[in-house]
Amino acid sequence: MQRPDWDTYFMLQAEIAKLRSNCLTRHIGAVIVKENRQIATGYNGTPPGIKNCFEGGCPRCMARTRGEIKSGEGLDRCLCTHAEANAIMQCALFGNSGSTRGATMYSTFAPCIECSKMAITVGIKRIVILADYPEDGTQLLKEANIDLVRLNPGLLKTWLAVITADPESSAKAVNT
Repeated sequence: MQRPDWDTYFMLQAEIAKLRSNCLTRHIGAVIVKENRQIATGYNGTPPGIKNCFEGGCPRCMARTRGEIKSGEGLDRCLCTHAEANAIMQCALFGNSGSTRGATMYSTFAPCIECSKMAITVGIKRIVILADYPEDGTQLLKEANIDLVRLNPGLLKTWLAVITADPESSAKAVNT
């Protein structure tokens, strides 16, 4: 019987988390893991109680979809909270913020500078990503000795096929 390795397994969880994103321009998911146990999940979108991005809640996203601003411009106007920040704040909300020390964060994109600063501050030691982000904090993470690992997106394809397959045939496919 084959199973996904831990990095693939938790990146699949981040991929599922991004399905909840309400951002108009990018869907990002993040998961924080400690000792191979998921302790928090996040996705990007407007804060609770604020109109969803796709409903016009974020003026910056609306301007991006109209082509008025480019990626990376006007970030101070964005009302969306990043997936990584949401996962970190979830730890604080539920009282497990101390458990982030030495944890691994999985994110479908490399974290921005702000999210990188948060990850450093709460003691995350390893970040696994699928793709680069134009305004990422890669250099800052290197300076903080955080291990940044880029996972090959192709590793997810086999398991995504198993997830979407008929339950009867998916068990047979994995066991052969």
